[in-house]
Amino acid sequence: MKSPDEVLFYVGTYNSPDRPSIYLCGLHPGDGEMRIIRGTAGIENPSYITLNRAENVLYAASEKDDGEVSAFSVDPETKELSLLGSRRTEGGAPCYVSVSAEGDYVFVSNYSGGNVNAFPVNEDGSLGEMSSQVLHAGKGFREDRQEAPHPHSVNPASSGRRVLVCDLGIDRIVSYLYEDGELAKHHEAALPDGSGPRHLAFHPSGKWLYCANELNCTVTVFAVNEQSGELEMLRHFSTLPEQYAAGSDDTAADIHISPCGRFLYVSNRGHDSIVLFHIDENSGLPEAMDWQSTGGRMPRNFAIAGGMLLAANQNSGNITSFAIDSENGRLIPTGNELEVPAPVCIAPLK
Repeated sequence: MKSPDEVLFYVGTYNSPDRPSIYLCGLHPGDGEMRIIRGTAGIENPSYITLNRAENVLYAASEKDDGEVSAFSVDPETKELSLLGSRRTEGGAPCYVSVSAEGDYVFVSNYSGGNVNAFPVNEDGSLGEMSSQVLHAGKGFREDRQEAPHPHSVNPASSGRRVLVCDLGIDRIVSYLYEDGELAKHHEAALPDGSGPRHLAFHPSGKWLYCANELNCTVTVFAVNEQSGELEMLRHFSTLPEQYAAGSDDTAADIHISPCGRFLYVSNRGHDSIVLFHIDENSGLPEAMDWQSTGGRMPRNFAIAGGMLLAANQNSGNITSFAIDSENGRLIPTGNELEVPAPVCIAPLK
């Protein structure tokens, strides 16, 4: 049972369908202690999970060759998951799933398939038949990682019926309009060759958009045109310390902004850290202030929950917790960690 002050969160992992691969966990915000409450089996490699706004349905991308996206109902009392059904994504290695602001569509990006899907949401939260699919084309600068399109995330815009797709393979952020379940290309923003755009974070003001670029370990800042939704590239910032000699294992991964809009965080794999940026309230430009070790290896994903930051370290199989200094945003290790096999995504409950 949940204790009164406990914050709950789900964890997606790389695991086989006959073993638990989505975990319900609890966090004590006072000291950062965590525990596993229960695990859910039946889905292979749920590498990205997300909740709908009502938090009564969880969606999971099953990252495998014959990709699927699954919907689970969330028990209102116990938070136990029950499978509502799955849909094929018609592409390999789906690695991101998101829900429209209105809650009427679910979007999936397929990394190796090069395609992006839209699925209508039924009244019970299950997914209807695929309503639209777009296939990206082209290749990028790096032959080892950009030999083909690789859509890595699909993010509903903060306003309007638009979704933005980061394509790591072609160095593009592609914006689509969706109407009656159909995706129609709206705008495209090009990034420098070899950037590898991966994940996005919208500023709470709606004025700026921040892109974590996996391959060159940078953050790109865009100004957002509120009327048209088009993006104006402003500047790029390294996610690694200036004196650090980056190697082939160094790749940027996840990105989040604090609810107050003052602090920007990005996880670095290889360097195994989370960088803190302070965001200028007038220009939106970030300034790197600090790097905090995640206390594990390959921090693929992290989340802000209960006023704390939780980092999922994929290769060391642990989640670590950090207090957030409200004055300067610095991360303070609590000394607590939770052993979870290959954790790669954290989805907090409010």
